[in-house]
Amino acid sequence: MANEMGITPSTVSRALAGNERVSSKTRAEVLRVATGMGYQPNILAASLRKGTSDTVGMIVPRINRHFFSHVISGVEAILNPAGFSLLISQTHEREEDEHKAVHTLLRNRVSAIIVSHSVETRNFDHYDKIVSEGIPLVQFDRVTETIAGPRIVNDNFLGALRSTRHLIRNNCRRIAHFAGSLHVNVYRERFEGYKYALQQNGIDFDSGLLVENCILQETGGDAAEELYRAGKIDAIFAASDFSALGALRRLKRMGVAIPEEIKISGFANEPFAALVDPGLTSVEQNAFEMGNQVARAIINNIGRDDFVNEEIHVPVRLIPRSSSLTTGATISIQNSEFNSNL
Repeated sequence: MANEMGITPSTVSRALAGNERVSSKTRAEVLRVATGMGYQPNILAASLRKGTSDTVGMIVPRINRHFFSHVISGVEAILNPAGFSLLISQTHEREEDEHKAVHTLLRNRVSAIIVSHSVETRNFDHYDKIVSEGIPLVQFDRVTETIAGPRIVNDNFLGALRSTRHLIRNNCRRIAHFAGSLHVNVYRERFEGYKYALQQNGIDFDSGLLVENCILQETGGDAAEELYRAGKIDAIFAASDFSALGALRRLKRMGVAIPEEIKISGFANEPFAALVDPGLTSVEQNAFEMGNQVARAIINNIGRDDFVNEEIHVPVRLIPRSSSLTTGATISIQNSEFNSNL
């Protein structure tokens, strides 16, 4: 092509790269000829020349969760129009896989990395190389303050507070909490919100009603059956809709009336929450908005010498459904909880 146009190969290369050392007229002519010849840019070669790519890496615990898939959609809605593509890895909640994902993304010379940590991850030294190389790192949902940079999180404390207080206002006093691993920020904050709601209403915290590492259907079902048979509970606040669903299904199979005997509330507002019978009260996390905020933080930090070290809170809201309402109560009345103060 260079010979045909009477210019040097280096001029062609600069023109295709948009180098302003080549006149706009020549750049346009080179692009016209290259397009006619079926030219496609070599993105990998370009990324090697620049040292980075127009790809942003993203590490999530599980892609098949409603929350994470909606965060991904929210990220892409901002990054794609800005000229970035997303390379996604999932850890399946394993710290070892998180290490591998970080290594893979660095090897692919991504421009930035987004991460929500696995439930196993307790040591974060594998992120030192990212920070030392000046690659923007944005954490979301499951985060740690030991890594500098933006953190995009829900107000988990407030969501748990409102959910537990909602159960108390519906005449519950013996409220079990199905928690996740309490070293993980989201589950620790939900636990603290639950405890604060009890304290506000003069109810002593009973450690016997706390079930840790209980975020799956099976563990939720087992815990609910054990606590019910022991006569210990009149309600369950679950840190996960999946353990809440497990409790609801198991108790129904046992012939327990919900919400008359046991009231149940979850967290995340998974799609099934509105479809089960009775409908499951839950906390909406606004995952798509969280994804938007994550993407904006990426764009704001690419090219900076010092990264913004801030924590941005995405609001949550309680969505009451039949699983937690006192007989005769209406959802419209319970919706006043959305706007209530702490």
